[in-house]
Amino acid sequence: MTPALTFFIGLAMLILFGWYFATDQGPRKRLLAMTLMLLLVIFSIATIWPPQQKIALGLDIQGGTSFLIRLVPGDKPITKGMLDQAVEVIRKRVDVFGVSEPIISPVGSDRILVQIPGLDTAKIQEARDQLSRVAKLEFRLVYPDNGERLREIDGGKQVIPPEFRIETYKMPREGEKPVEERLLVKKKADLSGEHVSNAGASYEKDGWVVHLRFDAEGAKQFGNITAANVHHRFAIVLDGTIQSAPVIQDAIYGGDAQITGRFTEEEARGLASVLENPLQTPVSIEEERSVSPTLGLDSIKASILAGLVGLVITLVCVGIYYKIPGLVANVALIINLILLVGAMTMFHFVLTLPGIAGIILTIGLSVDANVLIYERLREEMALGKSLKIALNTAYEKAFSSIFDANVTTLITAAILFWKATGPVRGFAIALSLGILASLFTALIVGRNFLGWFVDTGKLKRISMLHLISAQNINFLGKGFIACMCSLALLLAGATAFYLRGERNFGVDFRGGDLITLSAPSKIDVGQVRHALQPIGLADAAIQESTQVGKGYITIRTPLNTSDKVEKQIMQTLPNAGFHVEGSERVGALVGGELAKSSLIALGLGILGILIFVTFRFELSFAVGAIVALLHDVLMTVGVFALLGRELTLTMVGAVLTIAGYSINDTIVVYDRIREGLASGRRGTIEEIMNSSINQTLSRTILTSTVTLIPILCLFFFGGAVLRDFSLAIIIGVVVGTYSSIFIASPIVLWWTRARGGRESALRREVTEKAATSTSPLARR
Repeated sequence: MTPALTFFIGLAMLILFGWYFATDQGPRKRLLAMTLMLLLVIFSIATIWPPQQKIALGLDIQGGTSFLIRLVPGDKPITKGMLDQAVEVIRKRVDVFGVSEPIISPVGSDRILVQIPGLDTAKIQEARDQLSRVAKLEFRLVYPDNGERLREIDGGKQVIPPEFRIETYKMPREGEKPVEERLLVKKKADLSGEHVSNAGASYEKDGWVVHLRFDAEGAKQFGNITAANVHHRFAIVLDGTIQSAPVIQDAIYGGDAQITGRFTEEEARGLASVLENPLQTPVSIEEERSVSPTLGLDSIKASILAGLVGLVITLVCVGIYYKIPGLVANVALIINLILLVGAMTMFHFVLTLPGIAGIILTIGLSVDANVLIYERLREEMALGKSLKIALNTAYEKAFSSIFDANVTTLITAAILFWKATGPVRGFAIALSLGILASLFTALIVGRNFLGWFVDTGKLKRISMLHLISAQNINFLGKGFIACMCSLALLLAGATAFYLRGERNFGVDFRGGDLITLSAPSKIDVGQVRHALQPIGLADAAIQESTQVGKGYITIRTPLNTSDKVEKQIMQTLPNAGFHVEGSERVGALVGGELAKSSLIALGLGILGILIFVTFRFELSFAVGAIVALLHDVLMTVGVFALLGRELTLTMVGAVLTIAGYSINDTIVVYDRIREGLASGRRGTIEEIMNSSINQTLSRTILTSTVTLIPILCLFFFGGAVLRDFSLAIIIGVVVGTYSSIFIASPIVLWWTRARGGRESALRREVTEKAATSTSPLARR
């Protein structure tokens, strides 16, 4: 599909969305919804199809290409700082949006292992260029006499000034050979590329160009240089080659510059990427080879089968519990899945096994919107309203819960994308796409499907199972005991975490051993994984490759375990003919800059939640939401420490997912409390809050159960590789459900009292904000 066609389809859908929301309820609105749904589904399927060519698979499922890069020492020896800088630069170059999920790890003191999933021949060459290009950018003044001095030098009348040298500039001509021009250019750069803060590519009238923006110091220097040399030429030199030599027409103080050179789109984007992330130390590619998936085929099949079984069980449970509305919800869920995979394919996501687990979890969470709506529908029908009125009222009342919960999560995702790097940024994109797809399918697809059944008389009454009856539990009265239990468990987890020290972190965080074995024939990764099971390393990253008729296998394990691994494999598989090719220490996959940027992003995300929840609810609600979020994340990490489990890179995605689930669950409970306080219902604040929590109890248990079903399938049947990931999600969902009831809500009451505020003031402020929280979109 061409970019122009994609643009026009997107524009058409944007117009249809506007038309849909501007139209009142009726057949025209339903027709617009159907058109939108069909367009999006067809567009997504066209993006995905054929899946074996369009859907990019990760290193763990498909394998890829491995590059071993060595830093080339210059005047100074290679230091750890140089190695770390090169690792972060290469990560940014090959994984701009955090969706490629490459393996990038230091090896020894001067090498870097880079593994990129699924590259064809052309992409391998592009990867070589991206990895090895230093991208040393310099701006040098050309001798200011319009070439007169150069002509005199050629004629033997002058000598080359000591600070200048003669260089050749090849001016590209479309369809013709480049025109060569000799220039007298300064040896020393007047301005270096270290002051480039960002770079980007765009198409203009003369073709693709690369735009540069300098930092404050660079902008100042650039302005001064251009002001002092108006009408003289300024050479832009990249890796020792003149890219262009324009004439300075006027002083340029904005801090912007551009490089022209008849680039293709790929060249321009690649150049922008390397200029934004220049290497301080030259590198050379020492070794290049194709590598197998990090998982055996048995693990891949088991995990995918477990995920699909979990998804089918989820769909069956929703269908049985909600009957006709449940079937509508299932259709919406399938459309949600198509839209999500289509969007991920369009954004060139690389699909890994944790990514598949994340999609299944997103589908499970998207059930929450339908559960909210259908539980509201049950309440409205119990009041004796007609089915049509009850359905419209249910959507209007559920809208604020769905809107607030999803927007809060979207704010966090936006901040993660803005500030984080690597897989954390990829998670933010996936989360945002999942939320948008869920909102569309629940509020537009599901509503119009069900509305059509009701309006045409094909559905005259709705019956649903009701296994969880209304309760009257004093949750706030048990808040103090619950908080003490949480505090005790958190302290136990913190103690275990402290005592375990570095053992809390897996190979991804603290590095480990990389042992390479060879064999005369092809190696079965599944057999090797099974051999490592007795020593507790069945979940190690194992990759197989073939070179010159020999099979090679690399195993990444925790520090100081290579001898034990070698001994175990030799004893268990004596007939395989293994020979140890080498064993060395590899660095962490999670570098210092990645960890730092992720923590800053998480901190800013919490600040964003504080501001939004205060704006939509009240400060005490925001404090409760953040305490509950931190409680859930710290509790999960603490339980992992108590169970003796290690934190890995996959766990980063699990923890972020738990944070998203926690805030979503808490906001839904808060919305019902806000509604209760604003309704003018009689009773104390505590009584109204208890009543509101009891009203959402059915929804809370149903959502948690539906979310847990596919994750439990992954835990029990998905193999060792995803077991810790699944366990973290299971702990997070259980703890998140508990905290939204027993932690977040009591804190609202306690915080209000601790500030010395009157409960009547809380009711008044919440009532005022509730009056402005109803959106016209809720009635659309």
